Amino acid sequence: MFVGVARFDFLVPGSTSLKEKRRVVQSMIGTLSSKFNLAVAEVEHQDLRQRGTLGVSCVSNSSFHAQKMLHEVERYLRGRYEVEIVDVQVEVMVPDA
Repeated sequence: MFVGVARFDFLVPGSTSLKEKRRVVQSMIGTLSSKFNLAVAEVEHQDLRQRGTLGVSCVSNSSFHAQKMLHEVERYLRGRYEVEIVDVQVEVMVPDA
């Protein structure tokens, strides 16, 4: 079993309020959860109106597949939302048995 985790730091340059940013973030979370069958949460910068961080995790039977899924998420976010991805960290781990 392999566990893939990713952290996506992003900016929402057009956001003028926390409410606007929250709308974008909730849309991202809902879409990623359903489209990719992943666990997704906003993990940092909840109180900033133009900055956010999503944490994403997946479980797979191969390291390659876990990494591929997380890179697909990155590609999807870069092409679909009015956000600017500023940093991405991806890691695939093998839990202790």
